[in-house]
Amino acid sequence: MTEVTSTLPEPARGKTGETLQDTLVDLLGISLVGKQAHWNIVGPRFRSIHLQLDEVVDTARSYSDTVAERAAAIGVAPDGRPETIASRFALPSTKDGWLRDTEVVSLMVETLESAIRRLRERIAVTEESDPVTQDLLIAITADLEKQRWMFQAEDYPRD
Repeated sequence: MTEVTSTLPEPARGKTGETLQDTLVDLLGISLVGKQAHWNIVGPRFRSIHLQLDEVVDTARSYSDTVAERAAAIGVAPDGRPETIASRFALPSTKDGWLRDTEVVSLMVETLESAIRRLRERIAVTEESDPVTQDLLIAITADLEKQRWMFQAEDYPRD
């Protein structure tokens, strides 16, 4: 069996690999949630939210590639198979059918907030095991927080 070796010692590699895999699942799931909402949004703010959803999807997809490559670099095979994402994705997701613009904004704020909370836990976990991965998780968190803020600002002031 072919194996990629790691410069990290085994306990750190295992812990870091798990955080990267969980982050990969979240990011791929966010990209799917964003696209589903993008295709099904309706309402007076359709265009602006439709375009912002593409920004979220692009961010999630770009970081998912970086996260998967980081996992591979430390000797952990990333798993982005559809069945893995379907079985492990635990963030809020869309309902079936058309989505009001207000629903999409609330959904994206909630989904991103959950992802950010989980990322902050992973940042703490990787502090000692792998500062390089921790740095990556910090960057992802900053970008997702920016996206969350932009969606939250869509509903301000909320009636």
